[in-house]
Amino acid sequence: MRDALQKNLFKGYKVGDGEVEVSLLQYANDTIFTKEASLANVKTIKCTLWCFELASGLKINFGKSNFMALGVENCVEEKFTGLLNCNLMKLPFVYLRVPIGANP
Repeated sequence: MRDALQKNLFKGYKVGDGEVEVSLLQYANDTIFTKEASLANVKTIKCTLWCFELASGLKINFGKSNFMALGVENCVEEKFTGLLNCNLMKLPFVYLRVPIGANP
């Protein structure tokens, strides 16, 4: 992921007063990639995950993996989900028993 960021293949969001770039969030065994929903970014994510599999010898279970893109058409989300071979996730959803995107 660092190589992809250094080569400007993937750019994260700048947050806070210091404009820290965030492109990857990890908690326990979950990983969240954050960036605009573009074909180039989805391909970079796919290549990064494939490289992780090759380097580690571990297999990513894409059947348990989810993809969500906010503010794009359904056909674009479905295309990207197919490319990543994972499930399409919609709002609201539950993460660590906390409802995300639901009316509190």
